[in-house]
Amino acid sequence: MIQIYTTPSCSSCRKAKKWFDDHRIEYREKNIFNIKLTRDDIVLMLKNTESGFDDIISTRSKVFQEKNLDIEEMSMRDLTNFIIENPSVLRRPIIIEDTKMQVGYNEDEIRTFIPRRLREIIMCTTCDKGHDCDYKNALDIYFRELREREEKSLHSN
Repeated sequence: MIQIYTTPSCSSCRKAKKWFDDHRIEYREKNIFNIKLTRDDIVLMLKNTESGFDDIISTRSKVFQEKNLDIEEMSMRDLTNFIIENPSVLRRPIIIEDTKMQVGYNEDEIRTFIPRRLREIIMCTTCDKGHDCDYKNALDIYFRELREREEKSLHSN
Protein backbone atom coordinates (compact mmCIF):
# COMPACT_ATOMS: atom_id res chain seq x y z
CA MET A 1 0.00 0.00 0.00
CA ILE A 2 1.21 3.48 -0.82
CA GLN A 3 2.08 5.61 2.22
CA ILE A 4 1.98 9.43 1.90
CA TYR A 5 3.53 11.60 4.61
CA THR A 6 1.77 14.97 4.50
CA THR A 7 0.86 18.18 6.29
CA PRO A 8 -2.47 20.00 5.89
CA SER A 9 -1.08 23.33 4.66
CA CYS A 10 1.19 21.80 2.00
CA SER A 11 -0.09 22.46 -1.54
CA SER A 12 2.17 19.74 -2.98
CA CYS A 13 0.63 17.26 -0.53
CA ARG A 14 -2.86 18.23 -1.66
CA LYS A 15 -1.82 17.85 -5.32
CA ALA A 16 -0.39 14.37 -4.66
CA LYS A 17 -3.52 13.21 -2.81
CA LYS A 18 -5.74 14.61 -5.56
CA TRP A 19 -3.65 12.81 -8.18
CA PHE A 20 -4.06 9.47 -6.37
CA ASP A 21 -7.78 10.11 -5.84
CA ASP A 22 -8.26 11.08 -9.51
CA HIS A 23 -6.48 7.89 -10.58
CA ARG A 24 -8.43 5.80 -8.05
CA ILE A 25 -5.23 4.55 -6.45
CA GLU A 26 -5.50 3.65 -2.77
CA TYR A 27 -3.07 5.16 -0.28
CA ARG A 28 -2.61 5.64 3.45
CA GLU A 29 -2.00 9.18 4.59
CA LYS A 30 0.05 10.06 7.64
CA ASN A 31 -0.28 13.69 8.65
CA ILE A 32 3.10 14.20 10.31
CA PHE A 33 1.77 17.03 12.50
CA ASN A 34 -1.12 14.95 13.90
CA ILE A 35 0.47 11.49 14.04
CA LYS A 36 3.93 11.28 15.55
CA LEU A 37 6.60 9.86 13.28
CA THR A 38 8.36 6.71 14.45
CA ARG A 39 11.87 5.42 13.94
CA ASP A 40 10.38 2.88 11.54
CA ASP A 41 8.94 5.73 9.44
CA ILE A 42 12.35 7.39 9.21
CA VAL A 43 14.11 4.08 8.45
CA LEU A 44 11.57 3.35 5.69
CA MET A 45 12.29 6.75 4.15
CA LEU A 46 16.05 6.35 4.41
CA LYS A 47 15.93 2.84 2.97
CA ASN A 48 14.50 4.31 -0.22
CA THR A 49 16.77 7.35 -0.60
CA GLU A 50 19.87 7.73 -2.71
CA SER A 51 21.51 10.39 -0.54
CA GLY A 52 20.16 9.58 2.91
CA PHE A 53 18.95 12.44 5.09
CA ASP A 54 19.81 15.00 2.40
CA ASP A 55 16.93 13.65 0.29
CA ILE A 56 14.26 14.05 2.96
CA ILE A 57 15.31 17.09 5.03
CA SER A 58 14.43 20.59 3.93
CA THR A 59 17.40 22.75 4.86
CA ARG A 60 15.18 25.78 4.12
CA SER A 61 12.79 24.88 6.93
CA LYS A 62 12.51 27.43 9.73
CA VAL A 63 13.40 24.94 12.47
CA PHE A 64 16.44 23.70 10.59
CA GLN A 65 17.75 27.22 10.07
CA GLU A 66 16.99 28.33 13.65
CA LYS A 67 18.92 25.39 15.08
CA ASN A 68 21.82 26.01 12.67
CA LEU A 69 22.38 22.26 12.33
CA ASP A 70 25.20 20.49 10.57
CA ILE A 71 23.67 17.15 9.62
CA GLU A 72 27.07 15.84 8.58
CA GLU A 73 28.18 16.08 12.22
CA MET A 74 25.08 14.44 13.72
CA SER A 75 24.75 10.72 14.37
CA MET A 76 21.95 8.83 12.66
CA ARG A 77 20.26 8.39 16.03
CA ASP A 78 20.43 12.11 16.87
CA LEU A 79 19.18 13.14 13.45
CA THR A 80 16.34 10.61 13.58
CA ASN A 81 15.32 11.89 17.02
CA PHE A 82 15.51 15.47 15.75
CA ILE A 83 13.16 14.65 12.85
CA ILE A 84 10.72 12.84 15.15
CA GLU A 85 10.61 15.88 17.45
CA ASN A 86 10.60 18.41 14.56
CA PRO A 87 8.69 16.83 11.66
CA SER A 88 8.44 20.19 9.87
CA VAL A 89 12.06 19.70 8.73
CA LEU A 90 10.92 16.99 6.32
CA ARG A 91 10.34 17.77 2.67
CA ARG A 92 6.75 17.03 1.69
CA PRO A 93 5.00 15.03 0.55
CA ILE A 94 7.02 11.86 0.94
CA ILE A 95 5.37 9.04 -1.01
CA ILE A 96 6.54 5.45 -0.52
CA GLU A 97 5.49 2.09 -1.91
CA ASP A 98 7.81 -0.88 -1.48
CA THR A 99 11.09 0.29 -3.01
CA LYS A 100 9.63 3.32 -4.80
CA MET A 101 9.82 6.73 -3.20
CA GLN A 102 9.10 10.26 -4.33
CA VAL A 103 9.84 13.39 -2.33
CA GLY A 104 7.77 16.41 -3.33
CA TYR A 105 5.14 16.45 -6.04
CA ASN A 106 6.18 15.92 -9.64
CA GLU A 107 3.41 15.22 -12.13
CA ASP A 108 5.61 13.02 -14.31
CA GLU A 109 7.44 11.08 -11.59
CA ILE A 110 4.29 10.28 -9.60
CA ARG A 111 3.16 8.07 -12.50
CA THR A 112 5.57 5.39 -11.24
CA PHE A 113 2.89 4.62 -8.64
CA ILE A 114 0.36 3.57 -11.29
CA PRO A 115 -0.08 -0.21 -10.88
CA ARG A 116 1.81 -2.31 -13.47
CA ARG A 117 -1.30 -3.90 -15.02
CA LEU A 118 -2.95 -0.51 -15.44
CA ARG A 119 0.22 0.82 -17.13
CA GLU A 120 0.14 -2.18 -19.48
CA ILE A 121 -3.47 -1.43 -20.42
CA ILE A 122 -2.74 2.28 -20.91
CA MET A 123 0.30 1.61 -23.11
CA CYS A 124 -1.44 -0.66 -25.62
CA THR A 125 -3.24 0.68 -28.67
CA THR A 126 -6.15 -1.73 -28.24
CA CYS A 127 -6.81 -4.18 -25.47
CA ASP A 128 -7.48 -7.87 -25.83
CA LYS A 129 -11.14 -7.00 -25.32
CA GLY A 130 -11.05 -4.64 -28.34
CA HIS A 131 -11.45 -1.38 -26.42
CA ASP A 132 -9.64 1.84 -27.21
CA CYS A 133 -7.17 2.48 -24.41
CA ASP A 134 -7.83 6.04 -23.44
CA TYR A 135 -7.26 6.53 -19.73
CA LYS A 136 -10.91 6.31 -18.69
CA ASN A 137 -11.40 3.05 -20.60
CA ALA A 138 -8.12 1.73 -19.22
CA LEU A 139 -9.31 2.44 -15.67
CA ASP A 140 -12.64 0.73 -16.34
CA ILE A 141 -10.90 -2.35 -17.77
CA TYR A 142 -8.39 -2.45 -14.91
CA PHE A 143 -11.03 -2.28 -12.18
CA ARG A 144 -13.27 -4.77 -13.99
CA GLU A 145 -10.34 -7.21 -14.05
CA LEU A 146 -9.77 -6.64 -10.32
CA ARG A 147 -13.44 -7.31 -9.54
CA GLU A 148 -13.44 -10.47 -11.67
CA ARG A 149 -10.31 -11.72 -9.92
CA GLU A 150 -11.85 -11.03 -6.49
CA GLU A 151 -15.06 -12.82 -7.46
CA LYS A 152 -13.12 -15.86 -8.69
CA SER A 153 -11.13 -16.03 -5.47
CA LEU A 154 -14.33 -15.77 -3.40
CA HIS A 155 -15.98 -18.59 -5.36
CA SER A 156 -12.92 -20.82 -5.17
CA ASN A 157 -12.83 -20.65 -1.34
